[in-house]
Amino acid sequence: MDELAEAGADIVRVAVPRPEDADALSEIADGAPVPVVADIHFNHQYALKAIEAGMDKVRINPGNIGKEEWERKVLLAAKEAGIPIRIGVNSGSLEQDLLDKHGFPKPEALFESAMRHVEVCQKNGFEEVVISVKHSDPGKMIESYRLVAERTDFPLHLGVTESGSLQSGTVKSSIGIGTLLAEGIGDTIRVSLAADPVEEVRVGHEILKSLGIGRPGVNIIACPTCGRLVGDLFSIVEDVEEAVQAQGFEKDLDVALMGCAVNGPGEASGADLGVSLGRGRAHLFKHGEVVGTVPEEEIVDAVLEAIEEWDEEDEAASSEEAVEVAA
Repeated sequence: MDELAEAGADIVRVAVPRPEDADALSEIADGAPVPVVADIHFNHQYALKAIEAGMDKVRINPGNIGKEEWERKVLLAAKEAGIPIRIGVNSGSLEQDLLDKHGFPKPEALFESAMRHVEVCQKNGFEEVVISVKHSDPGKMIESYRLVAERTDFPLHLGVTESGSLQSGTVKSSIGIGTLLAEGIGDTIRVSLAADPVEEVRVGHEILKSLGIGRPGVNIIACPTCGRLVGDLFSIVEDVEEAVQAQGFEKDLDVALMGCAVNGPGEASGADLGVSLGRGRAHLFKHGEVVGTVPEEEIVDAVLEAIEEWDEEDEAASSEEAVEVAA
């Protein structure tokens, strides 16, 4: 959990499938560096234990939480504790009656499941609700959230469930989450990958950064390379990106790493900082102007030093340039 928080996670979810997991929640809550959500399936007693343990939120799965009477007990306990409940609908565990009605987990089925349980919450005077309607198909996920967003103003937690490996899951999550965020839909996000959870956090921040939302961060721009490439751009990009992640720069700037003299100068000068490779050396750009020439073997250090030295005056100058361009 500490690693996830260090990587930039604002909230961490923990699954609670066994009695010993429920028993450990108090210790987890006491030592957590960020708010923790208890993910509950099948047994509502685990949800009650999670609330008692001091969890910051509880996620219940409408597909397996059980009787409405049990759900009501969880809602009343959460209301007394002053914590929210996430109604976490998932295409892989939809209620059987909705599967029978709709034939398969189509967006309308996920929407109906969510609204059914929102009604249960409101009937019991509980309004601290967050909704998720996750689907493994990005297109169906997008449509599911659009349906919910049209019907309710409750906060929405976005995610493409079971999206796949680091590569395929990043693509699917970027499409699903990014599309909705660009439409103004969504309040929190989770990138689900069959990979190290730290990678999920990194991909999530890259999605936010690409849309110009979320916390400040260095945005790396790099050309795809072609026959005009001079120098080892792949290694330069990889080394700069790894160093930026490791050092956790909280500076909002674009850094362009370009590999030739055709598009390179234009892209590099259009970014806050940039380099344009030549043979054995590169021009270093800042605010659209060439500020130096460095040997290829010193490019990474020069870029990192320029990022390190980026200050409030640079930020102000960059903002003024952006306003002028927009005007």
